[in-house]
Amino acid sequence: MILLAIDTAGGDCSAAVYDSAAGVALSEITDAIGIGHAEKLMAVIDRALDEAGLSIDAIERIAVTIGPGSFTGIRVGVAAARGLALALGVEAVGVSTLAVLAASAADGTKSPLLAAMDAKRGEIYAQLYAADGTAISPPEALSIDAAKALVADTNATIVGSAAALLSGLEGEKKADRFPIGLVARLGAAATPSGRPKPLYLRGPDAKVQTGFAIARM
Repeated sequence: MILLAIDTAGGDCSAAVYDSAAGVALSEITDAIGIGHAEKLMAVIDRALDEAGLSIDAIERIAVTIGPGSFTGIRVGVAAARGLALALGVEAVGVSTLAVLAASAADGTKSPLLAAMDAKRGEIYAQLYAADGTAISPPEALSIDAAKALVADTNATIVGSAAALLSGLEGEKKADRFPIGLVARLGAAATPSGRPKPLYLRGPDAKVQTGFAIARM
């Protein structure tokens, strides 16, 4: 199966073409753009296809990061994946960014893994995984104290941008990145379950101000 993987959930705008039969990425393109995913994504996809030497018609599945992460970035990626899947008549699958973080460390530890992203405002996006990357708990938004308690109870190894915060270590905070090759591999192994949907663990910061609506005549 030839799979197209897309990631716009963080500061990167990434795409990869992956051959699941061979277990290899035919191309991987990542631009660290910060913002502006909507304007850059299709060009990044075109570059990934060109590097792989394939046309868009060769794609048999699309995988996309669904969050948690950038509210706007996630919407861009999911909309693109669903649109391309519909146009090509292929299936699309969602890949959790927390699953990507866990997979990045799954081969290096025998202890449980806590994929933990700094969600700001005193919260952590977190999910507990077994050492092989299998999910143990659902993804959730936790307070810092609740996340620390979870680490203490499970003796989990922390992976992700909240690691320093939960370990009480000082230092430069690094943004979470989701290697597009891992997104592709997880997407190839995923079981399709309907159209991918954004994984939001809390509501958007901007809310409709209902108190200022103008009455209709």
